Amino acid sequence: MKKRNQLRPVTIERHFTCHAAGSVLIRQGNTWVLCTASVEEKVPPFLRNTGRGWVTAEYGMLPGSTVERKEREIKRGKPDARGTEIGRLIGRALRAAVDLEQLGERTITIDCDVLQADGGTRCASITGGMVALSDALDKLMAEGKLETSPLRHWVSAVSVGICGGVPTLDLDYQHDSTADVDLNVVMTDDGRFVELQGTAEHEPFTEEQLDALKRLAVIGNRQLAKVQKAAKAEKR
Repeated sequence: MKKRNQLRPVTIERHFTCHAAGSVLIRQGNTWVLCTASVEEKVPPFLRNTGRGWVTAEYGMLPGSTVERKEREIKRGKPDARGTEIGRLIGRALRAAVDLEQLGERTITIDCDVLQADGGTRCASITGGMVALSDALDKLMAEGKLETSPLRHWVSAVSVGICGGVPTLDLDYQHDSTADVDLNVVMTDDGRFVELQGTAEHEPFTEEQLDALKRLAVIGNRQLAKVQKAAKAEKR
């Protein structure tokens, strides 16, 4: 059993599929997410003729990813609101890693499909999606479409919360579903914050509790950045 200030075991397997420009299977405890990066030589209408590129993301949970089967969106006839919101978060987080002008007028889409969910799926999607994005940029450079990489820094994300009065790092579903406070923290590898999403599920939390959670998030994201870079250093 992990300690309250520890991450769950994390592995990142690159080149998991053969067609995407970048593909990663990230396992964080019993949360498993397939992250693929696809490149299109076009941008959304609002970016045409600006010289700027775009990084966006989509997120979904496969039917067998939870105990009760999750119905596909096509069966409901409308997008899943939670999935749409998480996809936007992933896109915002990963855009912070890239110089969009240097990327040029092309779009990289990160698709995050949850194969197995046990808490922290959006954070694992960001952490794994970052590696898939990096591989896609490397492929563009290898093809001569980019002279230099537009990657500015690495981005990762981790969940923290107050569970039973104790600040806890990297919440699994059991902790997440009963936490008094739940906070998702996206950071760069040089220690800066990209986004914080926090909620008091029961009682409002204090500034001291928030500071304790941020300190845990810094520890967790620093470790995740090391896992990302170690995965990139492995030979194909």
